[in-house]
Amino acid sequence: MIPLLTADEMRAAERQAIEGWGIPSLTLQEHAALGALALLPPGEPIHVLAGPGNNGGDALALARLARWQGRTVQVWAPSIWGEWRGDAAIQARLWRGLGGEVQTAADPAELMRTWRGWVVDGLFGLGTTRPLEGMALTWVRALNASGLPVLALDLPSGLDPGAAELPGEAVRATRTACFGALKVCHGLLPARDFCGVVSVIPIPLDRAPKSAMQLLERPVLPTREWNAHKGSFGHVVIRAGSLGMSGAAVLAALGALRVGAGLVTVLSEPEVRAEIAAQVPEAMVRAWQGSVPQDADVLLVGPGGINQVPDWDGPLVVDASALREGEGRRWMDRPGTAITPHPGEFARLFRLSRPLLMDERLAQARQVASGRPGVLLLKGAQSVIAGGAREDLWINPTGHPGMATGGSGDLLAGMVAGFRAQGLPMREAVAAAAWFHGAAGDRLPGAGLLPTDLAGLLPELLRA
Repeated sequence: MIPLLTADEMRAAERQAIEGWGIPSLTLQEHAALGALALLPPGEPIHVLAGPGNNGGDALALARLARWQGRTVQVWAPSIWGEWRGDAAIQARLWRGLGGEVQTAADPAELMRTWRGWVVDGLFGLGTTRPLEGMALTWVRALNASGLPVLALDLPSGLDPGAAELPGEAVRATRTACFGALKVCHGLLPARDFCGVVSVIPIPLDRAPKSAMQLLERPVLPTREWNAHKGSFGHVVIRAGSLGMSGAAVLAALGALRVGAGLVTVLSEPEVRAEIAAQVPEAMVRAWQGSVPQDADVLLVGPGGINQVPDWDGPLVVDASALREGEGRRWMDRPGTAITPHPGEFARLFRLSRPLLMDERLAQARQVASGRPGVLLLKGAQSVIAGGAREDLWINPTGHPGMATGGSGDLLAGMVAGFRAQGLPMREAVAAAAWFHGAAGDRLPGAGLLPTDLAGLLPELLRA
């Protein structure tokens, strides 16, 4: 897992290092500036934009260190801030002690036409939550229009460090020197697109920062014993498939089989049993007779128009038609359960306004799932995983818009059930399914993907 921090979480980590561990705050700033300077190509002129706060102090420190290296450096400010305070004031004094100046200009667009080399964006950092305005906005617009390469210090000016969405206009950086740990804006779209290539610059903290949000990495799956057999990897039972919707049952079965479930049984409506069996001979396909087999390890219900969930006390995955209006709390309160709604189904389940923006989705997922035993997989771009008696959120980074096609969710639901049947805890099974589902799509970028294309890539991904 890769932590994604808010501004408050990063400040808490720095405060612990300074007050609890005893490291001087200026030492943190020097490490940050040295690491950022190392990202700039040697020999290029540097134009440093220094803001009024600690981010400006980082910028002034970088300018001083660059001058010590014999590089051509100029420092600019959108307006004369007056005197900097705290560590930034010390950095300003050290910069001026080398004969450095802090310059400004009324027409930054005209000024930047004369610049060559790199621009260092040190205008605003962790404190940004509101849209830029005034001369700061004028400078950011000029910088974005200039075509010059930009190194952002910690985060591009204008981004809110703890949000995926943008408060207003922001610097489009070529590279970002992220100090200490990734912030939310470095990991989530659309803000991530403004960061360019992100490099984490280590700073001396005495412990890993705590975060309430993590980005999924490639899951580590259990090793298979040499003498394992099909009974070792679980029995997935899928209640799916009705007239005109048999394909959903087929895709769910493929998902479970392709991630390694030992046995898969599809319980369909009688009129589609034969056509499902013809398309997925590896699964047992039976007409629904009102009960779940006693040897089932996990039950998946909902694909292909099935809206009634059978009586079943074991692990349960609820998808598609079984995600009925107003029943979200029921499933989140049931241990061993996963629900897999897309945003529209999610809004119907919990009677919420449909979440359109990423930050809204995060807030709503946290609200309905935090601490509850059920697991939520809120599907879509950057799927959100919550619940499982935990407070934190997991975000899946894999996948792309070309995967947005009918049947993709049925395959994913089958994958969740398949991983759970093999013994993964439900939240980890959901995470593994989401990651591998998106990773298969990443092997085939662009539109026109079929869910069966993704299914065919899963064995290779699991072997890698």
